[in-house]
Parts: sequence; structure tokens; C-alpha cells
Amino acid sequence: MQTTSLQETARLLRRRIIEMVADAASGHPGGSLSATDILAVLYFKVLRHRPDAPHWPDRDRFVLSKGHAAPALYAALAQVGYFTLDQLKTFRRFGSPLQGHPELGRLPGVEASTGSLGQGISLGVGMALAGRIDRKDYRVYVLIGDGEANEGQVWEAAMFAAARRLDHLTVILDRNRQQLDGWTAEVLDIEPLAEKWRAFGWQVIDIDGHDLPQIEAAFNQAHGVTDRPTLILARTVKGKGVSFMENNIEFHGVAPNAAQRAAALLELS
Repeated sequence: MQTTSLQETARLLRRRIIEMVADAASGHPGGSLSATDILAVLYFKVLRHRPDAPHWPDRDRFVLSKGHAAPALYAALAQVGYFTLDQLKTFRRFGSPLQGHPELGRLPGVEASTGSLGQGISLGVGMALAGRIDRKDYRVYVLIGDGEANEGQVWEAAMFAAARRLDHLTVILDRNRQQLDGWTAEVLDIEPLAEKWRAFGWQVIDIDGHDLPQIEAAFNQAHGVTDRPTLILARTVKGKGVSFMENNIEFHGVAPNAAQRAAALLELS
């Protein structure tokens, strides 16, 4: 897929995120929009997967550790063909497989139940270790949040992955600088991030998390490393693509109202 087509795909994903969250009157638009470009590159350029065979044993695995960004994952899965676009209309409805956080076994393409922050990276480490034991060549990708990096389990998993030299594991940190309670620097500052991950034994690639060629190049660089896992430090903007949501902490977990929905979709048209 060419960059222009990928940009159009990312725009469509953002529209679907807004529609889902607004229609449900519930959800997390800010962190979903910050991760959209990363997921667009992953699902349409990088992942080795088969939407018509979601349990293909040799598929690459993706774990959305920051599970509250489920709208972005669901939009990507539907757009690439794991299920119909019409199902997005059931987001957060009672009995729907598209719950507020991903649930394993309910929806094709979902690799793990996530939402308890800090745990998704451990699941990804386990998948990567299992692949090595089974002598499989699939890769594992995990998307974590920067507020999530406050969790001690993240760093335990990071130590283990480096100790086992899990070079087929790539973690993407969505560095949008905000979390539920405010700016990460004010809640519990996690800098210097790049230096910390390098000290834990990881390759670190620092990028603009909205620059599609940079994102793709970072994944390609990660694939070339053979002795350690990779952390892609993706510097993003929370609420990216909708002017009144960008860097606005109010939209961490608040759905847009009807007027805001219309305004957001107009910007994304």
C-alpha cells in the first residue's frame, strides 16, 4: 500500500473511531486517535496475517496492552476484513463482542483480553517465548501507553524479554504524554524513557508516531535486530486528527456529543 493510500486508510479509521464512541456515548477517543497511524501501518503494511484465517498458526501476533484504545483496534480489524464494518455499530452494546476492552475468543483477530494496564506486555513476552520454543518464526507486537509505563509489571517484562533475547518481540510505546489523571510528567514522570529502555537491554527507535514512512521504517529496522527486543518510542498527540480533541485531557475517556461528533467528522472528511 502506498503512503497516500495508507493516509486515507488512517483517516477512515479515525472516522470510524469517532462514530463508534459517539454512537455508544462511551469510550476512549483520545488514546485511540493517537494510536491510529501505528495500527494502520501494522495491519496494512507490516503484520503477516490472514483475516480469513484468524487462527493461522504462523500469523504474527498483536497485543493491544492499552486496551482502552479498543476502538482503534476494532476499526483496523474491520477495515482489513476480520469482520464486517456493520458490526462496529454494536460497540459497547450489551452482548456485543466489541466491548469497551478487547476480549479473547469473542472477536476474530483479538489475540488477548486486555485493559488491566501493564499486563499486555507480559502476554506478548509469553507469546514470543512460546514461538521460540515451538520454533516458529512469527513476530509479536505489543502496543503500550505511556501512562501504562507507570506499572511495575511493564519493567519486569522488559527485563525478562531482554534476558531471553527475544529479538522477534517489538513493543510500541504510544507516547502521547497524557493519562487518565493528567499529563504523565505531572502524575508520575517516566522520562528519560529511551535511556531507561536501553538500560534494560532493548534497542530503542525514537520516531514521530504520526509519520507513516517513519513508522514503517522503524518496524523494518526492528526486523533486522537479532540479539535483543525492540522498543519503538512513538511520539504522538492524544486526540490526533480532531483539533478540539488534540492534547485535550477531557477526551481521554469521554465520548463526543452530537455537535462534537459532527464537527470531528467534518474535520476528517
